[in-house]
Amino acid sequence: MSVVDFYDRHPISEARVLGAVARRRGGTLAGPLTPDDLFDFDQDHYGGLPAVAALARLAGIAAGARVLDVCAGLAGPARFLASRLGCTVVAVELNRGRAAGAARLSALVGLAGRVRVTCADAAVLPLATGAFDAAISQEGLLHVDDKAAVLAECRRVLRARGRLAFTDWIARPRLADGERERLAAWTAARALETVDGYRALLGRAGFGSIAAEDVTDEWRPILRRRLETHRALREATTAAFGAAWQDEFERIYGFFVELVEAGKLGGGRFSGTA
Repeated sequence: MSVVDFYDRHPISEARVLGAVARRRGGTLAGPLTPDDLFDFDQDHYGGLPAVAALARLAGIAAGARVLDVCAGLAGPARFLASRLGCTVVAVELNRGRAAGAARLSALVGLAGRVRVTCADAAVLPLATGAFDAAISQEGLLHVDDKAAVLAECRRVLRARGRLAFTDWIARPRLADGERERLAAWTAARALETVDGYRALLGRAGFGSIAAEDVTDEWRPILRRRLETHRALREATTAAFGAAWQDEFERIYGFFVELVEAGKLGGGRFSGTA
């Protein structure tokens, strides 16, 4: 499965975010919306706002910084950085539909001037050299074959001493070839790296002061809760995508959880200085 196809059918979508906001507001989207209205629903990554804040600290993101968000999805983290820290964020997303949704959500909450969404390949960024103070990414690089190219592009667009911080899925030694193949076919998870592999890739891309940590224990309970949530939303998801798709998604997500519980798959948090 291609990454574009996977996210075309992903349950966390612009429509799902706005639907959840409307339900919380008594069934309506009438009246002004703020970024905070979206934050419980638009963070398509593990750990919610605290995870974004942790990356911001690692990347040394200060008020007013110029930030690049790579593989930005619906740009929830970008809106958090723009609204809470006054950052100017360029959110790069490959999937055209999600990029358009990210731009609409940002405009809806008054952040069109601070969050600019660019539909582009992260391995060939259409951005100026040295344009950013910091860069972040959250669980996006697992979908990228040429991770070295993406990291090199991040290094290029960062100013001297600018910081990159990101999280991603990591392969453990017991992850079998057949399991890797299923992850690629089912979730577009391609060329999963190890913690040491990412350290090496960051070094080859020209980053220094590299830090890496395993965050699997932080993610494990989040994964379990997400699986329960997807099952609880079965009726709404079935109405949107059909029963066959819902069954497939539960099977895929359950497989993810099984791999983490078995110690074959995990999460990592990484950073480096340009």
